[in-house]
Amino acid sequence: MNSMQNSETCTYLFSARGFLRHGTSCCFRKDLILSLMLFSGFSWFLLLVLSLTQQTQLSFKARLHLVASGLEAPIGLEVANDGSNRLFVLEQKGTVRIIRDGQLLAEPFLDITDRVDKLNPMYSEKGLLGLAFHPQYKTNGRFFVYYSAPTNRKGINHRSILSEFRVSANPDRALKQERILLEIPQPESNHNGGQLAFGPDGYLYIGLGDGGGAGDKHGPIGNAQNLTNLLGKILRIDVDTAVGYRVPRDNPFVGTRARPEIWAYGLRNPWRFSFDRQTGELFCGDVGQNEFEEVNLIKRGRNYGWRIMEGFDCFNPPKDCNKSRLEPPIAVYSHREGRSVIGGYVYRGKKSPAWQGKYIFGDWTGKVFLLSKSAATGSWQRYTVTLIHADKEFYINSFGQDEAGEIYVVGQKGVGPSKSGSVWWLELL
Repeated sequence: MNSMQNSETCTYLFSARGFLRHGTSCCFRKDLILSLMLFSGFSWFLLLVLSLTQQTQLSFKARLHLVASGLEAPIGLEVANDGSNRLFVLEQKGTVRIIRDGQLLAEPFLDITDRVDKLNPMYSEKGLLGLAFHPQYKTNGRFFVYYSAPTNRKGINHRSILSEFRVSANPDRALKQERILLEIPQPESNHNGGQLAFGPDGYLYIGLGDGGGAGDKHGPIGNAQNLTNLLGKILRIDVDTAVGYRVPRDNPFVGTRARPEIWAYGLRNPWRFSFDRQTGELFCGDVGQNEFEEVNLIKRGRNYGWRIMEGFDCFNPPKDCNKSRLEPPIAVYSHREGRSVIGGYVYRGKKSPAWQGKYIFGDWTGKVFLLSKSAATGSWQRYTVTLIHADKEFYINSFGQDEAGEIYVVGQKGVGPSKSGSVWWLELL
């Protein structure tokens, strides 16, 4: 990380939008800059420039160390924060596996394969998608999962289920009984979100995609902009109830016609979000449509733009869209660099102090990035992390963070819910 070298200061070629590439620098046509400023507003333009440029010359490297292999399509990694230092790995088919002291246990912690909807063997976005342990898991043994379940309802592809489970007398095995808290009809097979995380406030946050298909063609404004349903949103609920769940009184849409569970909206497919352990900020990777992937800093009641916007650009309508009440992403990259963003974590471990406070995330195609916040401007700058010992055929499905704050990469060789997968520790150099 500490080596200094020349790096590209222009990430994209956008000649149609007035951005021209000359070697390792970006030149901007003044006439198009002026029109863009007048059209979009100066704040949006400034954010666009800051996101598409890399203004320092730091180089970042990381080494991958194999922790466990022999997994089947692993798509998530969580910890119980009970002092055991175990890693809990989600397999898409419906099992949770335990890595303890570097060893993958033979028996699963949880197996709900009999409840998960059938997965397309070639490619599927359904399955066991989320896991979160209660903040008092060490004493109450409660944890929550999000998975795709079958349905016979006409016009609905499947159901997204949020359920509570409990650990058995054996700390490495969960009970099979579940308590269903929330059931959400899904019109399409994809864009299911699935991330679960408890915030520093003790409430459970839930990520939901826009209902799938392409372009959020669900009604006149799309699901993500429709506050009367839960799709394309991040929810916030109180699970410390005997029956169902409660809506926190300070949720932004309590007392309105909107669904009170909604914390933020305007998201296409939030694939992995996490809270910074130190600041409490909520970082979210939102998968893009045709051109751009983005990272958002999620705030109470904010509208993150989909389907009006994709990245910083208008999507529907394709031009002259109103951005005035939309929350822009803190980082954007084009499909020339990747295909599907994978949200990560702000590094708060102790082994790599130089990386403190940097947000580590990646792309499904195997790339790893970081965001570093400028103390002078408050903007976030994106850098590519060069991986040492990386497998060229490795697809990143998720990131994870252990009890000590170190970061892991979860992925697989090949595409599909039955491919061989592995977990790697990301040593930040």
